[in-house]
Amino acid sequence: MQEAIKTICAEHRSISAVLSGLSSLAQMMRDASLKPKFSVLHAMIYYIDTFPDRLHHPKEDRFLFAVLAERDPSTKALVDSLKEEHVKGAAMVRDLERALNEFELTWPRGADRFVDVVAAYARFEWDHMRREEHELLPLAEKCFTSEDWKEAGAAFSGSNDDPIGELGGTDFEALYQRILKLAPAPVGLGDRWEREAPHPRGRPHNR
Repeated sequence: MQEAIKTICAEHRSISAVLSGLSSLAQMMRDASLKPKFSVLHAMIYYIDTFPDRLHHPKEDRFLFAVLAERDPSTKALVDSLKEEHVKGAAMVRDLERALNEFELTWPRGADRFVDVVAAYARFEWDHMRREEHELLPLAEKCFTSEDWKEAGAAFSGSNDDPIGELGGTDFEALYQRILKLAPAPVGLGDRWEREAPHPRGRPHNR
């Protein structure tokens, strides 16, 4: 298997792990007596925003989608569809941020909307990654040249001069580890969230 494909699939697993954790924590929020640590939720959404949407997806657009459409014009419909999903996904992340901010300001009200927005985004992103791995990457394996794979491998390893290349893998690994330490069991290694009788009108909480 090409190194670029290994890296892409590994990055998908990291994204999926954060999505799974966020989905689990969101479900916990239905319990109005459980006081959320909003810093964990903000860290997860920050990861989703900065890693997939600002680093991972632009490299896919440039080093996978554009090259595949050039090598095999019959793939253009698939490529265009996946590119559109990148744009839609970025807009859905903005919805995530708004839903979390509203939930933080109005807790315990707003939990249901936050859960729904998280679930919609997770389903969307998981389906998107599945399409890339099951539909697009096999096509790339058939028609990419060795030079194409060399450039893609360099891009996804971070050893390129891409304008977003300053967002190195080490930074995101540190953020991922921080999320694990902050998130409560069974999602992460942090302390369990405390139970607290919510204010009937809701109130803001510190992050």
